[in-house]
Amino acid sequence: MTKPTVCFDEMFAADGSVRPAYAGYQGWLNEQDPSLLRRKGAEAEGFFRRTGITFNVYGDNAGEERLIPFDMVPRIITANEWRKLTRGIEQRVRALNAFLHDIYHRQEIVRAGRVPQRLIAENDAFLPQMVGMVPPGGVFTHIVGIDLVRTGPDEFMVLEDNARTPSGVSYMLENRETMMAMFPELFSRVKVRPVQDYPRRLAKSLAACAPACATGRPTVAVLTPGIYNSAYFEHAFLADQMGAELVEGSDLRVIDGRVAMRTTSGYKPVDVIYRRVDDEYLDPLSFNPASALGVPGIMDIYRSGGITIANAPGTGIADDKAIYSFMPDIVEFYTGEKPILSNVPTWRCSEKDSLAYVLDNLSDLVVKEVHGSGGYGMLIGPTASKREIADFAVKLKARPANYIAQPTLALSTVPIFTKAGLAPRHVDLRPFVLVSPQGIEITPGGLTRVALKKGSLVVNSSQGGGTKDSWVLED
Repeated sequence: MTKPTVCFDEMFAADGSVRPAYAGYQGWLNEQDPSLLRRKGAEAEGFFRRTGITFNVYGDNAGEERLIPFDMVPRIITANEWRKLTRGIEQRVRALNAFLHDIYHRQEIVRAGRVPQRLIAENDAFLPQMVGMVPPGGVFTHIVGIDLVRTGPDEFMVLEDNARTPSGVSYMLENRETMMAMFPELFSRVKVRPVQDYPRRLAKSLAACAPACATGRPTVAVLTPGIYNSAYFEHAFLADQMGAELVEGSDLRVIDGRVAMRTTSGYKPVDVIYRRVDDEYLDPLSFNPASALGVPGIMDIYRSGGITIANAPGTGIADDKAIYSFMPDIVEFYTGEKPILSNVPTWRCSEKDSLAYVLDNLSDLVVKEVHGSGGYGMLIGPTASKREIADFAVKLKARPANYIAQPTLALSTVPIFTKAGLAPRHVDLRPFVLVSPQGIEITPGGLTRVALKKGSLVVNSSQGGGTKDSWVLED
């Protein structure tokens, strides 16, 4: 996608001067030998390959694992900028959890006319099996990823909410480890807030959500679909870093009213399952009967209070992009406050006037499926051909409720390191949030995804994007 307008460069001002956030980094960079940096870049790729930091692309005929490209120029956020972001993120996550509790109970927000009832009742991500359910600790979405984009000096906006199974935290951690291994002296000159304790904090947060039947230290397990899942590396990485068990559905069974995992000494009860299996495949007795990935009967144990599932089944409705368009109302309804972080303007194609506008302006808009992810199933108007636009218009008219549309944003840029020197590329940011009865914790930084192609706004790794280390400066 081509740039719509002049974009905010986070490192360099319009006159070429370095912005204050990058002053320390630029001072270090000026002292470096470019040829040495190029060698370091090659070393980083080798490190990622040896560590096994790969991902699969569904539908890729080659079927091979790929490295996510890593860029050595960090994305730097000042302490003041981060304080504002954390206030906005915490507010939004509180509202998301309140919304999820409400729609599976009295649906007060629907009764108040703030969200249409059809968006809940007709939503494929709404699970009737969760109606009336209160998860242990009252937490629905234990791990949240809030996708942010920057459009100006003090302008951050929320692009998407990831309340079901947000991924990418392993890349955040490995990016930092790689940078510290390659440039240890840099971190003695520029004071950056640490992220390395995320696995410990994740384990502590999940344990705090254990059900009442848990005795002693809660047993936590990561439930993975298996080695062929695109994020399997992350599942194994987090289990190892947390000191938790990595299990597949075949390792678990229901015994005496508990979910238990197979061990060398028999079956042992599990208290908390950090699941990376979608709702549909979680329990063949409650959802898809053909699923071999889940655990038969786990939903009965969950409803009886015998297990914590993180994130709770049914949280995917908060990822729906039509629901996203109501987030300003949702935040205000549950917190009594105006949203600190703005949404991207959004047209709901289910509405007649919005659909007419979108159809008339397809060449200027980005159109997304309400349940889409990974950059798939979308139209990028400014770079689409007339034939592609015409074909998409047919799909849009056939199922308008399946789509939303947004303007083409002028995303901020951060330089990447190229053979010719620094070159600006567009970025987004996914901070990771932990929620437990003890409160909300936000990791300082998150995953910065970068569009490596000149002018591109598509940052997804499956679409050719890469990652950067994200720095939040100390005060």
